[in-house]
Amino acid sequence: MPRLFTALEIPPLVAGSLAALRGGLPGARWIDAENYHITLRFIGDVDDALAHDAAMTLAAIRRSPIAITLEELSSFGGDKPRAVVVKARADRTLTELQAEQERLLRRIGVPPEPRKFAPHVTLARLRGASCASVATYLGTRGYFPPLRFEAARFVLFSSRDSVGGGPYLVEAAFPLQDRRAFPAGANELRAYGR
Repeated sequence: MPRLFTALEIPPLVAGSLAALRGGLPGARWIDAENYHITLRFIGDVDDALAHDAAMTLAAIRRSPIAITLEELSSFGGDKPRAVVVKARADRTLTELQAEQERLLRRIGVPPEPRKFAPHVTLARLRGASCASVATYLGTRGYFPPLRFEAARFVLFSSRDSVGGGPYLVEAAFPLQDRRAFPAGANELRAYGR
């Protein structure tokens, strides 16, 4: 069974800037730059039939490209830090794309996403890192200059079971372009298209 999620890919130049933030934090398992992404909707472990239905359902989405701003180096987990992340600005176009995916996937039987959408790029997963060491890491990085790019597509990724941080495989790609520019069948469906 594939483990699926939808995401925006991070362009190589932006990923290179993010990768420069790696290091200097005990207990961090740094994610490879080619696996950086902004998760839109975790789907989970599904059978091939639901994977196919998800890809076909997502192919119906018609949205324009989205301007993305990565603006804050932070951590998740509070008193038990579990990840170092760069937060993305949750502007209207990004949250609307995520909400549309949520609605469409629920219609085909994917359980609701229990977590509130918080767009971010995970730089490292933490195991045994103290709050003090995370605070020191974040403090030494100083000001984080915003990084901007335009997302011209979103993708359906698969990942290996029980391995966080990649490698991820693009199962389908869905263009984000002027709604009037979509010919029938414009989406590139790799594994689940029939």
